[in-house]
Amino acid sequence: MQITPHVFNMHIDDGATSHPGGSNNFFVGDPSDEMVLIDTGDYERKWTRDILDYYQELGRPRITSIVITHGHGDHTGGLDRLQDEMNAPVRCHPKLVNRLRKILDNDKVVTALRSRERIATGGGVGLRALFTPGHEVDHVCYYLREDRVMFTGDTVLGASSTSVGDLSAYVKSLELLTTFGHDTVCPAHGPVVPPPRGGGLVKWQLEHRLNREKQVMAALGKGLSGVRDITSDIYPSNLKKGLRPSAERNVSTHLKKLMDDGIVQEVASAYSLK
Repeated sequence: MQITPHVFNMHIDDGATSHPGGSNNFFVGDPSDEMVLIDTGDYERKWTRDILDYYQELGRPRITSIVITHGHGDHTGGLDRLQDEMNAPVRCHPKLVNRLRKILDNDKVVTALRSRERIATGGGVGLRALFTPGHEVDHVCYYLREDRVMFTGDTVLGASSTSVGDLSAYVKSLELLTTFGHDTVCPAHGPVVPPPRGGGLVKWQLEHRLNREKQVMAALGKGLSGVRDITSDIYPSNLKKGLRPSAERNVSTHLKKLMDDGIVQEVASAYSLK
């Protein structure tokens, strides 16, 4: 599906509970000239075949780069097969280079991105690489200025919140994304978010995280101290069972940030005989 003049989406309904709305792999550029592929899907052969089928529909343009948002398996699982088919260089965060080189058994085809580097492709457009740690330390978002599109990977999803490993870094990453004017958000998971909502989604996610932090502090103020109890207090009672682990991880990251900020202290567990 064509999203903007230079953005084309291969959407797959992967059925994952953790990110409702399916997943996306984007081709960026000019189908009659050159394009960039963002991410390579999970390990399933069907996912790889769907990407290749869509590549065929686009006319098999020359792929100038395969760019990776981060190293999770649902973003790098098809890399070896797609790189063989497209014979394209692979670009990623410096901290991911060695692992992708091992996957491809090739030290030359994978090269590190530089922060704010522009990756040029067909149609006279290019993607700006924005280092955005938080979800993962090796995460990169990509900005297409010409179409005012932000490719958010797993930093901002289309239909749910994402899991966060380092909340302090994540908040700074969201703040960075808000400085690049965009109207459309193209996430790795969930629906593409067009204007007008797309222009405010990153800011909304930032405010959502800051409000969640206030909820965690309010729960602590009630005397709740365990991750499970705090999660039960601040999340809906009908939260899907499959989302509970992610919710608890998010609460843990909020608590770690509050400790780093000097607001909360961790009290060691106590034990007693039954």
